[in-house]
Amino acid sequence: MLRGLRNAFETIESDESAQVVLICSSVPKVFCAGADLKERKTMTPSEVQNFVNSLRSTFSFIEALHVPTIAVIEGVALGGGLEMALSCDLRICGEDAVLGLPETGLAIIPGAGGTQRLPRLVGKSLAKELIFTGRKIGGREAMPMGLANYSVPAGEAHSKALEIAREIIQKGPVAIRMAKKAINEGLEIDLPSALELEEECYEQILNTKDRLEGLAAFAEKRKPRYRGE
Repeated sequence: MLRGLRNAFETIESDESAQVVLICSSVPKVFCAGADLKERKTMTPSEVQNFVNSLRSTFSFIEALHVPTIAVIEGVALGGGLEMALSCDLRICGEDAVLGLPETGLAIIPGAGGTQRLPRLVGKSLAKELIFTGRKIGGREAMPMGLANYSVPAGEAHSKALEIAREIIQKGPVAIRMAKKAINEGLEIDLPSALELEEECYEQILNTKDRLEGLAAFAEKRKPRYRGE
């Protein structure tokens, strides 16, 4: 399954027509329940390490995709399941979603990005509480703490994600790509360097046809027709 996920994301990354990715589950009441612990029990320490490294690498690949990613969370998102959602740009939860990083209860730590991405979203102190205790939180609680962008009635997360995706695809594709790059990379460096990065990203859109189309559409009071050029 992990290899299949990676292959799918690699296909998306090479597809210039892709504009937004929604990650959702076809299994009712489960977004992703994390690792198969029965399988884990049969693994050697080196096999576990290789598997977790593959997870971490795949989630980093998701995070770096050139298009926005939206995790559509209905039901359970635990352990590696939540870590996958954390690697997305946005998270939409149904109110009955259950999110958590329960790894310390198994005498391990979140190893596929959870210890790093969670504090970047919710702050260091809250992330420590959630990881130290393994506490599970509901979809309603996830939004005010910054873990989810929206919490909607159960069963409506996908339609809300589509609504947001439709808003995004009306914008300039190159601008969206550069905005994602500026935000993601800028947060990892000091502010003066981040402002230089922003300048570099802005320079890459100055000579695009889309920028001129946006100005023309505004002057002519019509919707712009962006082509990612």
